[in-house]
Amino acid sequence: MNTLFDSFWRAAAYCLHPRVIVLSLLPLALIVALSMGLGYFYWQPAVDAVRALLEGSSWMATLAHWLEGLGAGHLFALLAPLLVVIAVTPVIVIVSLLVVAVAMTPSLVNMVAERRFAHLERKKGGSMIVSLVWSLGSTLLAVLALVLSIPLWLVPPLVLVLPPLIWGWLTYRVMAFDALAEHASKEERTEILQRYKAWLLGIGVLTGYLGAAPGLVWASSVVFAAAFVVLVPVAIWIYTLVFAFSSLWFTHYCLAALDELRSARGQNPPAGKETPEPLALPHEPHPGTPNVTPSPGQV
Repeated sequence: MNTLFDSFWRAAAYCLHPRVIVLSLLPLALIVALSMGLGYFYWQPAVDAVRALLEGSSWMATLAHWLEGLGAGHLFALLAPLLVVIAVTPVIVIVSLLVVAVAMTPSLVNMVAERRFAHLERKKGGSMIVSLVWSLGSTLLAVLALVLSIPLWLVPPLVLVLPPLIWGWLTYRVMAFDALAEHASKEERTEILQRYKAWLLGIGVLTGYLGAAPGLVWASSVVFAAAFVVLVPVAIWIYTLVFAFSSLWFTHYCLAALDELRSARGQNPPAGKETPEPLALPHEPHPGTPNVTPSPGQV
């Protein structure tokens, strides 16, 4: 529990580091460019298609007439853009997670390691290709779980539980693997992921709920259409910072767990202690001493 809170506040403090802020701008630029490009070409056709689908539904037409009778007909006009935003949000979340994992996590792991765990040996138990395959496989499983769980979202309590659990599981799988890929061996990584699975999943779920915060900005961008161009990058940057924070949290926690594991096995030299210089053997002359051969009279 102490390691959990210690890694939490350290991750929060690191998010204020200028290096982390600068690193977050690269994924932001990539995702904003992609979002704006797709939005320019496909936003209006997508909204029109959803609006036509809604207008073709008899019960939605009844709802529209009811809202117009209450003087709130403009709310129905906002329904189509809101549904498009809801459909796009999971895609933005997944892309943000993968971009942060590829573009930011290696640098964040190095920064944490240099500052706190410089004594840890880097056993390189996971290559970039293995990490990419692991992330893509986990993402496909998460998307499948989301699609299969959509009918359960109609039950009010479950819609607040299932998506964060799925996002949390995905975040845990991707971030924990990347945090250990450079320093842990395959055997050490497997043991840590199994031993601390509950805590790591808890970190993922908590950051999954934090990832829901940008949804409020998305909704605001629908209501305040004039500020759409400003609010969308803000929402994406929040996603980036949330995943950067989660990456730092996982890195601090996982490297601390790895340090503890190796210390328990006696494989880790204590941090801050230097290895003593080897003593010269008795028959070896000390460096700098002239090699004087004794005379026969001295023997």
